[in-house]
Amino acid sequence: MSLAVGIQMDPIESINIDADSTFVLALEAQARGHGLYHYLPRGLSLRHGRLYAQARRLEVRRKKGDHATLGPPQALDLATLDIVLMRQDPPFDMAYITATHMLEHIHPQTLVVNDPAHVRNAPEKLFVTHFPDLMPPTLITADRGEILEFRREHKDIIVKPLFGNGGAGVFHILPGDENMNALLELFTQLYREPIIVQRYVPEVRKGDKRIILVDGRAAGAVNRVPAAGEARSNLHVGGKAVKAELSARDREICEAIGPALKERGLVFVGIDVIGNYLTEINVTSPTGIQEINRLDGVKLEALLWDAIEERFRARHKTRPM
Repeated sequence: MSLAVGIQMDPIESINIDADSTFVLALEAQARGHGLYHYLPRGLSLRHGRLYAQARRLEVRRKKGDHATLGPPQALDLATLDIVLMRQDPPFDMAYITATHMLEHIHPQTLVVNDPAHVRNAPEKLFVTHFPDLMPPTLITADRGEILEFRREHKDIIVKPLFGNGGAGVFHILPGDENMNALLELFTQLYREPIIVQRYVPEVRKGDKRIILVDGRAAGAVNRVPAAGEARSNLHVGGKAVKAELSARDREICEAIGPALKERGLVFVGIDVIGNYLTEINVTSPTGIQEINRLDGVKLEALLWDAIEERFRARHKTRPM
């Protein structure tokens, strides 16, 4: 089965090929004989009910400094493709939301991974609130009084923007910290949305575990240990990737959320678990494949493409392959 695959992502020329999950997805697709096209989210155009992209044929190779060859740009009708991977990085802003609306014009006839409507409806820090029994105590509000009361109750807290990503804007507020009022003033100036406040989970010093789920089933994990003096464990701010096993609690969390992910067409998901708590469900552009591959000697991109191809077959049972 040879499929035509569009990859909607940020510029491929500047990616880190040793860490980028989209890159290994593209490598695996190419190895299976699928034809690849690359385009930027800003290259989308909706014209007379048809969705086009300024796309370029793509070839990839694991060679630093020469990892991608792009053909000349062409106006590509995305309805002529079999698969589109929606893989641009957040922020989850109105441009991101608009892209999901546009992709709905081709999905599910062209299979979009992840399902664009459910990507739109599942921002990381909001979707997780549908599983309150799995989360640490959490408050989402713009009400200053509510925030201060939450702090009086839990004392040691984390404050972060509701639609932030990559650890940006995450603050650990200790019980004696006198910067809370100034921080709330800053957040009010920077964001129109409510903010999210959570009880600090001290187990984060041992790591923030990223678990990859493929079509609702746990496939692998990596522990991201924060650097000394750093509250965030994100790898790009100095967190260290450490081999991790799935605990009984991790499996319980995955089994609890897995059916909801599968039902919503969220094929590639990365969740964050600190101690015994689920803190985020990442559906926009999850990462972590290459780190898990290296630490565990696996190939998660193959599992992902198996799941994508199975969904494609299920949607096109009557179409000859």
